[in-house]
Amino acid sequence: MMKMRRRAFLAGTSAVLILPALPTFAADYQEADALKQKVASGALPLLKDRLPENPLVIKPVEAVGKYGGDWNMALVGGGSLSMLFRYQAYEPLLRYTPDWSGVTPNVAEFFQGDADSKVYTIRLRKGMKWSDGQPYTTADIKFWYDTVLTDNRVAFVGQAHWKSGGKPAKLEIVDEQTFKVIFDKPNGLFPLQVAWANNDQTTRCPKHYLEQFHIDYNPKANELAKQRGFESWIASFQSAAGFQDDNSFFLNSSKKPCLNAWMFTIAPGENTERAVAERNPYYWKVDTAGNQLPYLDRIVYQMVADPQVLLLKIMQGEIDLMDQYIATPNNKSVLYDAREQGGYDFYTLTSTEANVMNFILNLNHSDETKRALFQNRGFRAALSTAIDRQTLIDAVLVGQGAPAQPSIKKEDPLYNEQLATQFTAYDVDMANAMLDKIVPKKDDQNFRLDDKGRRLTIVFELDQARAVFLDLFQLIIPMFQAVGIDAQMRTMDRSLWETRVRQGRDFDATAHQFGANGGIAAMLDPRYYVPTDSNAMYAPGWQLWYLDRGNANAVEPPEATKKQYELYDKLKSTSDAAGQNAIMKDILQSAADAFYVFGISLPPDGYGIVKNNMKNVTKTMPNSFGWPTPAPTMPEQYFKA
Repeated sequence: MMKMRRRAFLAGTSAVLILPALPTFAADYQEADALKQKVASGALPLLKDRLPENPLVIKPVEAVGKYGGDWNMALVGGGSLSMLFRYQAYEPLLRYTPDWSGVTPNVAEFFQGDADSKVYTIRLRKGMKWSDGQPYTTADIKFWYDTVLTDNRVAFVGQAHWKSGGKPAKLEIVDEQTFKVIFDKPNGLFPLQVAWANNDQTTRCPKHYLEQFHIDYNPKANELAKQRGFESWIASFQSAAGFQDDNSFFLNSSKKPCLNAWMFTIAPGENTERAVAERNPYYWKVDTAGNQLPYLDRIVYQMVADPQVLLLKIMQGEIDLMDQYIATPNNKSVLYDAREQGGYDFYTLTSTEANVMNFILNLNHSDETKRALFQNRGFRAALSTAIDRQTLIDAVLVGQGAPAQPSIKKEDPLYNEQLATQFTAYDVDMANAMLDKIVPKKDDQNFRLDDKGRRLTIVFELDQARAVFLDLFQLIIPMFQAVGIDAQMRTMDRSLWETRVRQGRDFDATAHQFGANGGIAAMLDPRYYVPTDSNAMYAPGWQLWYLDRGNANAVEPPEATKKQYELYDKLKSTSDAAGQNAIMKDILQSAADAFYVFGISLPPDGYGIVKNNMKNVTKTMPNSFGWPTPAPTMPEQYFKA
């Protein structure tokens, strides 16, 4: 018998909290029958040789499960692959606790910062293996560091949590399991950022597989690139590594080894009707009875065209668990009535998002006239004042919510009243008066003209799978037109939206969700309060300046935004919670003064659907991108009764 102790990092400190010991489990591990058969045939090593010396022990939510069955899911549209991080690919060094109070070891069995939060010592699990049976060691960490983080030739962006003062932290390899991350300046948020959604690339970069595509490891990498349809090894390596964006990581990923509970055998992009992920025989977690996880044999993703098709599939009992794209206020009564027919019930999602929908004008627009207009705080305030939020809440959100800007929830210590409430009062006369001072000229149809004499047209480019957004904009467009703004809506597939909005400067405006309304999340995802990464779609050039001033698309921000960056850097270098809160309050006040974006309402609690035979599913969980719902509830211990 063995006893295991869990460790969880407290938010805002590099100290370690020792949690109560998990129940003991049998030293003799058990596995699924299908894997036993492969062992018997010689296709797989014995289970004890596939598990690490110290596997992670998971305590089931309800009961020790049983093996077998498929988890039936769906992917909506071509660009929803980032949802996969929520279901089968959340395996960072540290993961968030189920209640989001901190982080706990995951891939790493030990993770400790020094008193100054400058040096972090991390130890991997001895004997841990990729899904193809090859060892996972610090050699993989160093390969990622050398080829992804610091190799300017491949030009991957992001991973800001690994950088200090714009420079990557130093990596020191101690042995095959242990390494150190050394920052020039304190980085107190590092453990929390490692656990954020899909931040941690160090657990997704198998050296033994990817080195064939890199010229430094394979002299014939250019020849291989041409065989794969690429002009050079750089494009080939970028494609194989898949770190350009969330979607690219999963496309055609059935050949890439992973550390996940399920590994793709039919990956997205390889089949137009479905994707299939099967149990990883080398998965490194067990339950308290010594059973190797996961319990479920496969995850099967149906490819559906739009949310309405998904709605029908749920009502017909074809989906086992889901909330994204379908759990809208308007759908709840329909789904409630079909519970018996579909054999499912609801789980509760506690809201952590900054707003139900955020209006995002492109402050770095390539059109000089539009750029100047959109950067005018008074213009944005006028548009916000033209919105009848209560009508939108009553008509589309079925009365759930109250007018509010993207902000912190009132019960949170970081709450800022100005940020939450300014320009939320509906007043057409006031909005017109404000606009008359900025864009007074109009055409014969009463639409305003910009400084070049053009009709003031704002095209909001939207992800067509966001059904609530589309319903809201049907009512919003006439509100903007009532104050002389030629507002238009252009819907598109998620993949095109990602390209147009996240990677371009030519779009006028968009709308999005997510962000954070308090606590740890607001500090780690301040997208609507300070533009620190690509989620700050209102300032694509400014966030690039913050992350990489040498980037050709970087745009120097105004002084007020630069001061915000200084504050955020100070926040990141602070390791105590009280100091972090004080700095974050200053950032939120500056965000209130800047008024980058505007919204409709803080979201009420949401819901998801789960089939009645799906067990070990937490009944209440946070709803967040950063806490990638439902991944921190450990889907590997879900099972079917």
